Amino acid sequence: MLLAEIFLIILALPATAVSLYLLLLTLLSQAERAVPPKSSQQVRFDVIVPAHNEAQLIQATVKNLLKLDWPEDRYRVMVVADNCTDDTANLAREAGAQVLERHDENKRGKGYALDYAFEYSLTDQQADAVVVVDADTEVSSNMLEAFASRIENGAHALQGVYGVLNPNDSWRTRLMTIAYAALHQLRWRARERMKLSCGIRGNGWCVTHSLLNQVPYKAFSLTEDLEYSIDLALANYRVVYCDEVEILGLLVSSETAATSQRQRWEGGRWSLIRSRLLPLLRASMRPNGKICLDLALEILVPPLSYVFINIVLLMVAAGIATIVVPSMSPWLLLSALCTLCLILYVMRGWQLSGVGMRGLLDLARVPSFVLWKLIVMLRKRGSGWIRTEREK
Repeated sequence: MLLAEIFLIILALPATAVSLYLLLLTLLSQAERAVPPKSSQQVRFDVIVPAHNEAQLIQATVKNLLKLDWPEDRYRVMVVADNCTDDTANLAREAGAQVLERHDENKRGKGYALDYAFEYSLTDQQADAVVVVDADTEVSSNMLEAFASRIENGAHALQGVYGVLNPNDSWRTRLMTIAYAALHQLRWRARERMKLSCGIRGNGWCVTHSLLNQVPYKAFSLTEDLEYSIDLALANYRVVYCDEVEILGLLVSSETAATSQRQRWEGGRWSLIRSRLLPLLRASMRPNGKICLDLALEILVPPLSYVFINIVLLMVAAGIATIVVPSMSPWLLLSALCTLCLILYVMRGWQLSGVGMRGLLDLARVPSFVLWKLIVMLRKRGSGWIRTEREK
């Protein structure tokens, strides 16, 4: 009896804490979208596209960026052709971008490419802020206007809505679109409502030159975006959420490519937890430490698939315990409440995703998707900047 209680407590503590956290964010995400005032269009931008062997997509991305609703003399598109062995650099030039070519076999990765471009931008002094857009991305034309408006009102770090360009390629991309909507739109709306940091998510983000001078970009891990978000939080800067800006990246739909991509993301995330969690928790104890506390809680929340497994295990264990000892039925009720919180969170993500009924039907595949993620995590993890294979 006592051992059963202890086992149920061990299962219930993380499941309950995460479920209540997700429920709180779900409720707070109902806030209305803020409409910022129109900017004076005086802010100058360097829009930086880090690219490693992206000949297949780079021209479309550059052409999309050159059509932004912003004065042509107040922004430039710069492609960093990083350790490329294909025609990325020449194709980017043909499309109208300024190209920086970088070759360094020892320092490879997106973080090094961004550091190189940021140093160039700071030295060149032709911009007031830098924007990062991935090489497989399409952005809404209002991106620079939204960033500039908030910069003129005191913001120094900003993030647009990171969504999916190809949601209907497969059931996997539709499920990931729902996950992106929950992770990015739902959580970020809630954080913005509480004046917390939405964090940087690698694609469609902006920082001012003055902030780069105060908090230099030295993030070189597999999760360089989250790493720099933590650096900003430790320096007491929050990343402002720009809810009206769409940053649509291309997701892979094949299992092989998705497996490789997921291994890198998950491996980098756990490494960052080990190295940065304690500094965040210490910083959260200082005055105005709520940004660091929230970011610490955010990185502690496991991927949704792990939460799903935790709740299922709790429900099974509670069900067995209740059959043996009926007085333990409150544990079964607790597992049901955790399940309800998770369902509300996922359904809000589905509502925000825009994938419609087809995406709702695809949610029936969640158990097999969770199993796939577990198999991925048991395999050897890659490192470095490995270009994700695109579907033809």
